[in-house]
Amino acid sequence: MKPDEIDAMVPRWEQAGMSPSLIATLELGKRMSRLHLLFEHAVKAELAELGLTYAEFDVLAALSRAAEPYGMKPSELSKALFLTSGGISNVLQRLAAAGYVEREANAGDARSRWVQLTDEGRRVTDAALEAAGRAYGDVAAGVPDEAVRAAADALREVLTHIGRRRYR
Repeated sequence: MKPDEIDAMVPRWEQAGMSPSLIATLELGKRMSRLHLLFEHAVKAELAELGLTYAEFDVLAALSRAAEPYGMKPSELSKALFLTSGGISNVLQRLAAAGYVEREANAGDARSRWVQLTDEGRRVTDAALEAAGRAYGDVAAGVPDEAVRAAADALREVLTHIGRRRYR
């Protein structure tokens, strides 16, 4: 196995007297962060060509996963995407101005509104999902499929243990 930039950090952690378990956890976190940045930068570049931000894409993708008519309450979007209500509100305003979503009154609760994809929003979401898929494929190009599968499975195992924790 070839060393990476994270391996260069390990001797310093060892010198600091960190336990092997902590070092492994630090390596995991650093590698996940590095991978996340590589994927995110590639996706953002593709989305920029469609005139979308990453946050806008997240909202469109979440709405597209909802049952027809592809709608959710802003509070549901906020919770699902870990965004503040103010952050969701700003994104929804931009998406509505672009004609990708529309807001409708919630007949069951006058205090809230439904947000749903428009036909144009579905079209742009499909294009964005394709672009994101290309970006992920480009970043992972050359990595053996078995290695990607093994890493995805190993991360699932880690997330089943720590994924529900919330920190301030």
